Amino acid sequence: MLALIRQSRRNEGRGFRLYIPFCLIVIVFSFVPLTFKGSPPARARTSTFTARLINLEATAREPFRYNASLFNGRGHTAIFAFNAQVPAGWNTTFRVDGMQVTSFRLDSGRTQDVAIEITASPSVQPGKYNIPVTAIAEGDTVLLSLEAVVKGTYTLELTTPDGRLSDEITEGSRKPIHLTIKNTGSLPLDGLELSAQSPPKWDATFEPAKIERLEPGKSIDVIASLHVPDKTIAGDYVTNFAVKNANASGNATFRMTVTTSWLAGWLGVMVILLAVGIIYYLIRKYGRR
Repeated sequence: MLALIRQSRRNEGRGFRLYIPFCLIVIVFSFVPLTFKGSPPARARTSTFTARLINLEATAREPFRYNASLFNGRGHTAIFAFNAQVPAGWNTTFRVDGMQVTSFRLDSGRTQDVAIEITASPSVQPGKYNIPVTAIAEGDTVLLSLEAVVKGTYTLELTTPDGRLSDEITEGSRKPIHLTIKNTGSLPLDGLELSAQSPPKWDATFEPAKIERLEPGKSIDVIASLHVPDKTIAGDYVTNFAVKNANASGNATFRMTVTTSWLAGWLGVMVILLAVGIIYYLIRKYGRR
């Protein structure tokens, strides 16, 4: 009897010891579904059209160049057609692998680099312009919003105060020519340099020869001193005056009529008269024989 009681107690102790690990296992596995539960089905990937830099700033004469990337998230190969909504007078080109395109084929899951070049109208006003660019493939449209900031224009004009681009000069002399440089753009012009392309052996100098800065809407007068060498044949000659810097340039074609000096003219007349007199004398002297 005593043995049975002891055996029963040993069984009760063993059952308690087995119960504790069982409870721990139940508790641990109750959290397993939360931790190792299968992740939900992945969402279907969609096509994207992105650019690293979406806001660029340039003058009206400089193109805006964007580097974009187009990803085909559709489940099959698709042909994407490009379109850009730009203001009137603007132009847009798309290039893929250096080739200009309007559309191209892109395999599923692939990404293609796209170069976008936008040129503003020459008459555009400074400001910020929003340009929506789309890539359309079989009803699927992806949008890329670009911004172009036009900071102004560089425009330069070279003329004379009265608009006259012709004059006369005597051979062997020097003639001052008054020129006017106008900044007709909306941005200042720095470091303007003047030059002249004249006939051989002619010489042209400027005062001043360089303009450090010319503000928009302002003008400055420059004197070009043109020297014609001696014994230049009478006639019309052309000299091209130019002013420029790294951003703009202006040109003026000036026609110069060269005349001979009065002294040279009288010397020519005297030579002719002398020659006629000699001939007349010879005829009178030897004509009777």
